[in-house]
Amino acid sequence: MKLRRIYRIGSVLLEHGLDELIPKRFRPWYFRWWRKTAFWLPNKHKGESAGRRLRLALEKLGPVYIKFGQMLSTRRDLLSPEIASELKVLQDKVPPFDSEQAQEIIKVALGIESLDEIFDEFDPQPLASASVAQVHTARLREEDQEVVIKVLRPNIKQTIEDDVDILSSVAKVVQRWIPDGKRLRPVEVVREYRRTILDELDLLREAANGIQIRRNFENSKALYVPHFYSEYCTKQVIVLERIYGIPVSDVEALAAQNTNFKLLAERGVELFFTQVFRDSFFHADMHPGNIFVSREHPEDPKYIGIDFGIVGTLNKEDKRYLAENFIAFFNRDYRKVAQLHVDSGWVPADINIDDFEMGIRTVCEPIFQKPLAEISFGNVLMQLFATARRFDMEVQPQLVLLQKTLLYIEGLGRQLYPQLDLWKTAKPFLENWMKDQIGPKAMYNQIKENLPFWSEKLPEMPDLLFDTMRQMRQLPLQMQQQHKEAMEHAAKLQKSRITGHLAIAFSVGALAAHMLGHHVGYSTLLAILALWCWRRSFRLLKK
Repeated sequence: MKLRRIYRIGSVLLEHGLDELIPKRFRPWYFRWWRKTAFWLPNKHKGESAGRRLRLALEKLGPVYIKFGQMLSTRRDLLSPEIASELKVLQDKVPPFDSEQAQEIIKVALGIESLDEIFDEFDPQPLASASVAQVHTARLREEDQEVVIKVLRPNIKQTIEDDVDILSSVAKVVQRWIPDGKRLRPVEVVREYRRTILDELDLLREAANGIQIRRNFENSKALYVPHFYSEYCTKQVIVLERIYGIPVSDVEALAAQNTNFKLLAERGVELFFTQVFRDSFFHADMHPGNIFVSREHPEDPKYIGIDFGIVGTLNKEDKRYLAENFIAFFNRDYRKVAQLHVDSGWVPADINIDDFEMGIRTVCEPIFQKPLAEISFGNVLMQLFATARRFDMEVQPQLVLLQKTLLYIEGLGRQLYPQLDLWKTAKPFLENWMKDQIGPKAMYNQIKENLPFWSEKLPEMPDLLFDTMRQMRQLPLQMQQQHKEAMEHAAKLQKSRITGHLAIAFSVGALAAHMLGHHVGYSTLLAILALWCWRRSFRLLKK
């Protein structure tokens, strides 16, 4: 099955002529010769542009590759405008599956005979179609509310598992044979990706994620999350409030209603840092197809988020480490950045800290105090990777989702307001967060959080104190007894060792006397002594 899928992937890439996108310097003669001999796999889309061929190939390969295209679509600084515009179609215009099949899935998932039992005005034409599901509009009969119904694509799990298995095999080869393989930790990265994308196939989990983020941003001016009708949510189908907004990528429509782009871009950055550092629970699939802007109050714009199938979490240590790193970057304290990497174990402790500091300074210093329009993040990332390789810095799989989300946010910011000062917007937020973590307010919150536990344990304190004092009084006697037992044990080991040496000597003597033909009584006596010594040695060991 895996070989068949590998062949399928290769044939799709060749039939769409994607080998032509590889620069000629990376196509050796034997590659060109092999391509010409693969006459049964010609380029069937010669008349199409490179971007359209790439988009069609990713659509044909399935959700794992579509999601890769979605991420690339936000990086217009790394791609040509033509390719970026084609990949943008992957955000919500993937070819849909049959509407009748979708209706059958809905009826089975909700346990109904007919959609009319719950819904009015069900539209068989999909409103949107993405990599793992498609969306239909309807109206709830009882609540008389407009809703959307998200339906999981049929038989998609097996396709995803096959593709991720292939990625795992490739990752193992890369980790073993590529010079930087172990440092990049591709096996762990793919394992994390497998967990993430398989979680996305459980729509009930998506509903739970959406409800949590909605609660986190209740009454927020920056983000609105649609209401989920949990009584109609299952693993294959979820029902949620229909929203009306402008896709964040439709800059012309946003401009037509006089949207405050500067405030919108700044709120996007604040949303990212709020989810990561305040909530430790962030939307990790923030490509433009999942983000809308409310049509109300364009002078005070609000985001609308959908599709919460992929979320990320960070533990307390990761958050603290990241915040300190960001602040050190913003303050241009590269020495602290280098030291933090060493303290966290991300780089070996024996590196030259001065050289590492200089490497980070060389990469980061040129990008400060510049708007996004003047920064080539692709170039910056390549230089950071080169620096990481030089100092054996390992990839951290638990932060891959965070890195991907940060790329999405930066791509959105570039589209909305290229003059955005990312550093100026983020720095105050992070500084305030750090003050909350280590200042008097943090101490007060810690005491407040632990107070119920301490109150519960307070009546037990006298007994615990008495037991502790009694144990401390008995401690010298216990230590003396332990010391005595240890000395006795050591003496037994010594006796056993000496007796064992005698047993070996008597055994060798008995064997030698027998082989040299001495009196049989002499060799027998030595053998008896050897047996007694062996027995004595083993008995001492058992005591």
